[in-house]
Amino acid sequence: MTAAPARIGLVCPPDHAVFGPVADRLRDRGFDVEFLEPGRELARERLDGLDLLVNKKVRWESLHALEYAYRNGIPAWNDYRTSMTFLNRLSQLQALAAVGFSVPPVYAEQPEGEYVAKNFLDIRDDPALNGDGEFYQPLLEFDGTDYKYYAVDDGEGLQTAVVRFRSKLFGEREHLGPGTVDPAVEARLRRLFRFTGARGLGVDIVEVDGEPYAVDANPATSFRRTGLEDALVDSLAVAAADV
Repeated sequence: MTAAPARIGLVCPPDHAVFGPVADRLRDRGFDVEFLEPGRELARERLDGLDLLVNKKVRWESLHALEYAYRNGIPAWNDYRTSMTFLNRLSQLQALAAVGFSVPPVYAEQPEGEYVAKNFLDIRDDPALNGDGEFYQPLLEFDGTDYKYYAVDDGEGLQTAVVRFRSKLFGEREHLGPGTVDPAVEARLRRLFRFTGARGLGVDIVEVDGEPYAVDANPATSFRRTGLEDALVDSLAVAAADV
């Protein structure tokens, strides 16, 4: 009797520029892939039949699905525990610092000079320059360039790419082109993946006097413009088969 193909549920629009083609390639490998609508509570019977849940949208409904999967033994790519480690901005900073990244300090009150205001949970919430928030960080002296590091554990090792953006703290986020992977940053990312159990992350790095500071991490990033499609296909295939 032939075993049924492993089922992967992607919380993501089916026309996603990266995960649409990734889903097609997983189907070519024999996986049963379905897209689950972001921003809507997912029926538990749909989750119960999955061999792997993959969340690509930070929404409360998606987190409810990840929590259900975690409590009921349904494997997930960046599971509920890992996702919440990074969606809570204070635990995110602690995790980044624990593996050797420099991170901005945190204050309960607005500091002197320019600062960035943030809320504790990074769920449909953008930091605000000199605004109101639940905590505050001084604005680092950098040139306005975000180095977005994208990393994927493909089952053999960590595959990494860098894309440069103009920081959205200063207006519309502008794509500036590819960047170069810093081996020291990549080494810390490897430690971060081992520490948190992450399978794929985006980490924002800014340079202050030549030193990389980690200022944000996203467990449900898009991977656009990274060229990491092969690594994503392999990563999801390994995770779905490891049941």
